[in-house]
Amino acid sequence: MILDGLLPVLISVALALLVIGAVRRVSLWRAGQPESVNIVAGLLAMPRRYLVDLHHVVERDKYMSNTHVATGGGFVLSMALIVLVHLFGVDSQWLAWALLAATALMFVGAVFVYKRRQSPPSRLSKGPWMRLPKSLLVFAATFFVVTLPAAGVIPAEAGGWLLAVILLAGIVYGLGEMLFGMGWGGPMKHAFAGALHLAFHRRAERFGGGRSTGLKPVDLGADILGVDKPRGFKWNQLLGFDACVQCGRCEAVCPAFAAGQPLNPKKLIQDMVVGLAGGTDSRYAGSPYPGKDVGNARGGPDQVITEGLVNPETLWSCTTCRACVEECPMMIEHVDAIVDMRRFLTLEKGNTPNKGAETLDNLIATDNPNGFAPGSRMNWAADQNLRLMSDVKEADVLFWVSDGAFDMRSQRILRAFVKLLKTANVDFAVLGDEERDSGDVARRLGDDATFQSLAKRNIETLRKYKFNRIVTTDPHAFHVLKNEYKDFYPQGEGNYEVYHHTTFINELVKASALRLDLYKGGAVTYHDPCYLGRYNGEYDSPRELLAELGIELAEMERSGFRSRCCGGGGGAPITDIPGERRIADMRMEDVKATGAELVAVGCQQCTAMLEGVVEPRPEVKDIAEIVVECLVEEVH
Repeated sequence: MILDGLLPVLISVALALLVIGAVRRVSLWRAGQPESVNIVAGLLAMPRRYLVDLHHVVERDKYMSNTHVATGGGFVLSMALIVLVHLFGVDSQWLAWALLAATALMFVGAVFVYKRRQSPPSRLSKGPWMRLPKSLLVFAATFFVVTLPAAGVIPAEAGGWLLAVILLAGIVYGLGEMLFGMGWGGPMKHAFAGALHLAFHRRAERFGGGRSTGLKPVDLGADILGVDKPRGFKWNQLLGFDACVQCGRCEAVCPAFAAGQPLNPKKLIQDMVVGLAGGTDSRYAGSPYPGKDVGNARGGPDQVITEGLVNPETLWSCTTCRACVEECPMMIEHVDAIVDMRRFLTLEKGNTPNKGAETLDNLIATDNPNGFAPGSRMNWAADQNLRLMSDVKEADVLFWVSDGAFDMRSQRILRAFVKLLKTANVDFAVLGDEERDSGDVARRLGDDATFQSLAKRNIETLRKYKFNRIVTTDPHAFHVLKNEYKDFYPQGEGNYEVYHHTTFINELVKASALRLDLYKGGAVTYHDPCYLGRYNGEYDSPRELLAELGIELAEMERSGFRSRCCGGGGGAPITDIPGERRIADMRMEDVKATGAELVAVGCQQCTAMLEGVVEPRPEVKDIAEIVVECLVEEVH
């Protein structure tokens, strides 16, 4: 074929441009802050992470999962065989036929990608992404045709100049998009950045079925606290931003975006890409932040992020629910980035909006966010005759009461749980006035200094006593006690088990320590708290417990790992960024759609947010309250 002599040159040039572009892109990432990674182990682990861990997320969209296997797998195989057959000239009909099969597979997948792009959902970015299916089709088709002579299907001299020119144009276009675009920008950039992102992921624990949701501690002795400029992120965070495929799955599940608050997690990640590379968002072709036009963001590696690139209210709109992270097919950590930037605003600038500064001052002065007298923490239990750890020194279970002790509605939940503990004859005690706020809200608001102070003081108290387990009714305290306090314990300590009360009650029921009657009310649905579900993977125990009561749940469409946030996490009720509607109202609409008369909850904050919805609405009860209603008698 006429192209035989030219083809290796074109492939070589495309590969050289890929390498040059890749080096340029790597230099942008390396401008970030140091982060130690095991390069060899990461590269060796990358294929499994890509083919198994990542695929578990991608396959939630079966259509795109299948097409990605065909197009992505077909491209990788095709490129390897193209190098052997057309660059190195390996004379093997077997390899040529394998290349034909690979390009055919890629072509079939690209047809389905093209079909999806004919009527794309609003969450998908348009612009350059609309040409990607065509680029895939051209690349696959042209290399299929030029491989036919090597496979012995047609004579080597087949075709004329017209066909050669057409194929030449197709090869230049296809190689340009597939290889040049990987390193220099364009839709295929995600393939190069995405593979390295999986290899050098900041949370390697997420792979292999693991979970990693605790925030990383701030070095309070650093020159800058938090992230002020794109260069302030860790280098592999910058790499992660570049891995975004702009699919918009994060946008589709974000409660703040749905509520019309000025946050779109996909746009935020793309703004971070603008920041690391420099420029504007004028080429962004996806959904904007609600109420914010595209084209006004400008940034650079050394420009303060909140001075022209991202508005502070965008960062404060996040509820830290991790729905975006859970849904991201590239496993990007949006919440880490948001909290990193909040830390700069809070710790360096003192710019925590609305009641944020007051809340943080209260935590410092009174050890609780609402400024109640610390000595009144146990007033709710004046008639409960609870044992104090300071008196008994040792117990099987330490009941972590949390700040629900100061709220009359939450006190009903605490009383219900205490009744269950006593009925089951559990050996438990409380810290009483020695307990302080867990520090969760301070940390989500970016005040890691206050969080670390509270954590260390609580740890000092915990180390004085002996216990086997901590149990709490508060998923936020549950999360920090289980996942974030361990960073501040002396090495080898703090290895106690932490339970959410629904898990603990479920164990008591299974052990026949509680006798329960069947629930006699109407239809029930269950709301998954973000910090219990997505943060800690506990979806089953609450449902098993409700099933023990004979309740057949009317599940909401958004449930389990796709549960919609109540709007109460991340300090969102404190920063109170206005939107078009309230997140809690949207969640209650989800509840009403099931026809349920009661929504069962396992979080004091969720209870408060959902009960704040204007009636008429279904009743809201904590699972402990529901179980107490079904309690038959004490078991000895």
